[in-house]
Amino acid sequence: MSDFNQFQGTDGYIASRALLEAVNCAIALERPLLIKGEPGTGKTLLAQHVAEGLGMPMESWHIKSTSKAGDGLYVYDTVQRLNDARFGSGDVSDIRKYIRHGPLGRVFAAKERHVLLIDEIDKADLEFPNDILLELDEMRFYIMETGDEIVATQRPVVIITSNNEKELPDAFLRRCVFYFIDFPDVDLMKEIIEVHHPNLDTTLLDQVLIKFYWLRGQNELRKKPSTSELIDWISVLLRSGISEEQLQSHIPFLGSLLKNEQDTESLTSYTQGGGAFPDKWSDLGPRFNQ
Repeated sequence: MSDFNQFQGTDGYIASRALLEAVNCAIALERPLLIKGEPGTGKTLLAQHVAEGLGMPMESWHIKSTSKAGDGLYVYDTVQRLNDARFGSGDVSDIRKYIRHGPLGRVFAAKERHVLLIDEIDKADLEFPNDILLELDEMRFYIMETGDEIVATQRPVVIITSNNEKELPDAFLRRCVFYFIDFPDVDLMKEIIEVHHPNLDTTLLDQVLIKFYWLRGQNELRKKPSTSELIDWISVLLRSGISEEQLQSHIPFLGSLLKNEQDTESLTSYTQGGGAFPDKWSDLGPRFNQ
């Protein structure tokens, strides 16, 4: 049983039991762990804390819309070789000098076991996940220009994040352990806040959370505030010296929570129309009875 529970969390990352089980399941099966959830729920941070908890180095591959699977393995720097041939004095016949390993290639070539984060895989085109399947399965790849084969001596712990912007191929999903990070409930959110803002005044914390969860419940908002934005907002409140009494009647520093003009205008219209902000948990309905 102890061999299974290799990751037991860290002091800096509050993880549910189900999430810990998903991480350890992926480690035991030597399968990638696919993490989904709305932005700001700690998907990327999870990989950093898994690396910390397991005592492993970490490589990150942040995916863009232009990312190609081969870039994660290696690139052949033909431009540098051409420049060296024209203007340099060294030997350009050794192609290996111009092979640059990508994040996946560096992890495979490393002597020690790594955590590999493939971040926001859904940003790439639809073929990208399938294009990395073979290498993730076999943990090896060929460098066509040299004929070299890079084989991983130890299978890395692979964590893949997705914001659910597009569907991922079934063949890819079958090879992953899956976990969806739900947005934290109030109790879990208090634990998360305690990590970042220990010993926060309880009455101030209540007002902060009442306003925050009320905002998230407004259907008019295009982008609901996330956990990371809540942490930032609390930092601003503490530095400004806002009291619990001042926070009862309004929501200051909205720019820390709302990130587009439509949402800000929506809240302004609400207040100008005589709308009041909640100051008690009961104002949010029975789901939030504390």
